[in-house]
Amino acid sequence: MKKIITLCFSLLAAIVSYGQQFEESIPGNGNSERPRVQVGGDFALQFQFLSHHADSTLIPLGTGINLPTANLNINAVIADGIEVNLTAYLSSRHHVDTWVKGGYLLIDKLPFIKSEFITRAMDYLTFKVGVMELNYGDAHFRRSDNGHVISNLFVGNYVMDAFTTAPAFEALYRNKGILLMGAITTGNLDPTLVGYNSITKVYTPYNIAKELAFYWKAGYDKQVNDNLRVRATLSGYHASNNHFGSLYSGDRTGSRYYLVMNLVTNSPNDVDPSINHLSGNWGPGFTDRDNSYMLNLFTKYRGLEFFGTLENAKGTSAFGGAGFTYTQYALESLYHFGKDEKFFGGIRYNYVKNNADNSIDRVQIGGGWFLVPKVLVKAEYVNQKYNDFIKYGSNAGFRGVMIESTISF
Repeated sequence: MKKIITLCFSLLAAIVSYGQQFEESIPGNGNSERPRVQVGGDFALQFQFLSHHADSTLIPLGTGINLPTANLNINAVIADGIEVNLTAYLSSRHHVDTWVKGGYLLIDKLPFIKSEFITRAMDYLTFKVGVMELNYGDAHFRRSDNGHVISNLFVGNYVMDAFTTAPAFEALYRNKGILLMGAITTGNLDPTLVGYNSITKVYTPYNIAKELAFYWKAGYDKQVNDNLRVRATLSGYHASNNHFGSLYSGDRTGSRYYLVMNLVTNSPNDVDPSINHLSGNWGPGFTDRDNSYMLNLFTKYRGLEFFGTLENAKGTSAFGGAGFTYTQYALESLYHFGKDEKFFGGIRYNYVKNNADNSIDRVQIGGGWFLVPKVLVKAEYVNQKYNDFIKYGSNAGFRGVMIESTISF
């Protein structure tokens, strides 16, 4: 923790010094401007009161406070219409030390190109490039990301969590509610040039040109009037030859349900939260081939909010593994009430099934209170059931209460 605090102060000092000393002339502006730097943070803390059960032997679960998590966010406007973002995880379930989530360049204008046509086109276009969270589907906008949990009004994320960071380029078009996005990515959380198999003693060089993945989104998003907003999108993700595709294994921070469903192996790993850091989640894992589609519908009328997801993923597991098909749907309804909608309550149902007839269904019932816009306290009751999993038997699952508080600024 001392190292984390020291690093935070060092970063802040460097940013302040940078903002005071550096001046950059913006092309085409004719003026000298200092970069506008914003520093923000996210902090989250959970109290866990869960129990789990199975026909096989599971570790005993205690009750208490989970490891606090935190993010550091740095955003800078470096030119007219050009921003740079960097996010660091200060502590997480999977890594207790500080490490970088990613960073990217966001371009809404091209001031260095003197063209009236380009200027008009950029009224509708946004480019994003870097190592970043892939904009596949809309569910990732409503998930918890380590310390940043204020966007998720429940505590846990989806059972099958389509989230990863990877090198990518996105081009987004928006006009009168219509949105179209096309993108290209390596699809790999941990890019490498050469792989090595310690069993066969074989080295495998990788060629990025043969492993690129493509993803896209098309939809409509409209604030119809003061009371009603409607958004519907269809997204696709397509990777035909990726040695370690991470779309469904890209959350390096860990799930909110600590140590659930861990089998007894009489090893210290049984009680290490960083081992099996995705406990409570389920999906295809790392993949070679992946064709995924996600359909999302969002509506909000006054205080009543609905969000729905239908997702299908089909491909092959990593290193030439078996084929898979997963289907997921999730339905959630929330009601916001009180002055400035500071209070809310709601329910989410999430179901996932694969081609081997294994399935998981989860119910989350929760509510919360925004003390101020950036401070939130929330709680949920969760009940998750595992169906036809050989390692757990015919009767398995976990349930109980999670309480989470967060500050984001």
